[in-house]
Amino acid sequence: MTLEPGTFLFEAWTARFALMNGLWVTMTSSFFSIVLATLAGLLMGVVLSYAWWPLRLLARAYVDFMRGMPVLVLILFTYYGLAMFRINVPPYWAGVIALAAFATAHVAENLRGAVQSVPAGQMEAAKAIGLNFPKRIWYVIVPQAVRRVLPPWVNTCLEIVKGTTLLSVIGVVELLLASQQVIARNYMVIDFYLMAAMIYIVVNFSIAQLGALLERRFSYIRY
Repeated sequence: MTLEPGTFLFEAWTARFALMNGLWVTMTSSFFSIVLATLAGLLMGVVLSYAWWPLRLLARAYVDFMRGMPVLVLILFTYYGLAMFRINVPPYWAGVIALAAFATAHVAENLRGAVQSVPAGQMEAAKAIGLNFPKRIWYVIVPQAVRRVLPPWVNTCLEIVKGTTLLSVIGVVELLLASQQVIARNYMVIDFYLMAAMIYIVVNFSIAQLGALLERRFSYIRY
């Protein structure tokens, strides 16, 4: 293969900045969504497990509602629906908020299951040595639950990366839309879609390997 005009390499090189910008948007939006969903999901998972029952009821309603909501509908509502209430959110951040809100419900439910799988004696033992509730959760319960929550958390991260492809409906030029714009100029449909698919596979494979590394890191935890 050469860099002669009309070849795939030539077209890919010509469009390199557009494709790299699209990849950057995909990576950053995924990163922010994962971080927000993880932090919010940790808090909500604890609420689902230990909070006062009205708070648990509210958290359960949120989790069930979000898990049943199509991601595309949530993205459209975050961008267009909030504008109806004079809340104007830029397309990029509307997409991040929507993906994070969706993933938060999954992280929270996964953490709830992991936390409740920790033997009740662990909480009682932590209380017996004088730890207050936040310390019992942070230093005793969460470290034991994290190993079980890691595999579904990795799956949620992979879904977020794939979910960024839906941000194009509100005008966010992520990797897939950038590839489509390049295809519209050169009509190399198969070539550029295959390239985009391979990039997504590499990104998700890297996340999966990171998850496997974290699982090995916490493999010493047994109960």
